[in-house]
Amino acid sequence: MHPVFETAPASPAIPITFSTKATWEAICAELPVEARQFALANGFAAKPGACLTLPTAEGKIAQVLFGIEDAASKSRDLFRPGSLPGLLPPGVYRFANAPHDLRLATLAFALGSYRFGRYRKNEVPNVRLVASDGIDAADITRMAEAAGLARDLINTPSNDMGPEQLALAAEELAKRFGASFNCIIGEDLLRQNFPLIHAVGMASSRAPRLIDFSWGDPAHPKVTLVGKGVCFDTGGLDLKTSAGMLIMKKDMGGGANVLALAQMVMDAKLKVRLRVLIPAVENAVAGNAFRPLDIFTSRKGLTVEIGNTDAEGRLVLADALALADEDKPDLLIDLGTLTGAARVALGPDLPPFYTNNETLALDLAAHAKAENDPLWRLPLWPPYDAWLDSKVANINNAPSGGFAGSITCALFLQRFVEHANSWLHVDIYGWTPSAKPGRPEGGECQAARAIYKLLSQRYA
Repeated sequence: MHPVFETAPASPAIPITFSTKATWEAICAELPVEARQFALANGFAAKPGACLTLPTAEGKIAQVLFGIEDAASKSRDLFRPGSLPGLLPPGVYRFANAPHDLRLATLAFALGSYRFGRYRKNEVPNVRLVASDGIDAADITRMAEAAGLARDLINTPSNDMGPEQLALAAEELAKRFGASFNCIIGEDLLRQNFPLIHAVGMASSRAPRLIDFSWGDPAHPKVTLVGKGVCFDTGGLDLKTSAGMLIMKKDMGGGANVLALAQMVMDAKLKVRLRVLIPAVENAVAGNAFRPLDIFTSRKGLTVEIGNTDAEGRLVLADALALADEDKPDLLIDLGTLTGAARVALGPDLPPFYTNNETLALDLAAHAKAENDPLWRLPLWPPYDAWLDSKVANINNAPSGGFAGSITCALFLQRFVEHANSWLHVDIYGWTPSAKPGRPEGGECQAARAIYKLLSQRYA
């Protein structure tokens, strides 16, 4: 991302005044007569999202008026100021008064400056913000740049973001922070006992691989991040419809968000021994594709019957989680774009998370709210665990019936975690279907900011 914050502007920054319908009358009364007349003539009434640039007598910009929700509104978009970069003329600005949450408004401004311009010229807003007193601009920049990384990776189409390219992106990030990097590719996955990752990716002409890098002092607490890296998902032989396949370039969103989270952790120099694992595959259709009712022995030794080839994300995560669990990490976290059931239940903006650690659940929920990075806890409901039973193997990857799809996926993954002190699973969407302030349409960074703040609190 281009720089958003200005530290020493050559000329005074242009003030942005936030107004609600309730405060507009008082703000209007304080304006110079000409500015007040200009605002009233333009019909400005502090409607949320309304933006008006007030001129000076010389025709320059005197200040900006921007409408936000009333304090008593049932619903307030704390990222509303994220639309400003797309509305403002080029220049350097400052917040003249506080919106509902000054820090989140500043973050939203930075997130709203993102543009994806790899394939066509896309004008990046030439606007800068002078951070208000007390705002940690470095931390805001850290989160915004990480979000930009996740968005760029997800938005890149699969012809340019296959397993190899995702591995190269991970390797570049590892090198930037001096992390040790390793990647197990193709048939070596079988030789090193990652049969599920190999099974899902073997039908593609682009070899599957397991990305693995480590950073930090080995004496520090072990935190391991696992991200689903399915670079395109046809559904396999249980083929998706064309509509269901349309945005499956985003199916590596778990891996992208894990890389964003890792970038924040390493840039902030948190006191952790970080390990990042991303099984990167393409779930393709070919003569050697894995089939419904095939049975594979996983890395953990559990035999897995394939109930549906379109439930492939949990398969690649299972082998990666088993490897991560062997290290007995203090905290094991996995992110993946896993189930349509999560979207049916909670929609695209509210990913469910799962853990049996009550303290972890409460802490994460608090950080999710504070960061405007919403998450909602769903239960690892033990009675549903029996739905995963197979008559011919230890476990089935996709129980029939269709009920509680996100929960049964989480229960499937739980079978592969035994030794970690705490485990957190997040079923993200990784995509914004329609643009919102600070959140452009397309690939999205979900859960990573909330988890970063959780880790910052625990391991600063």
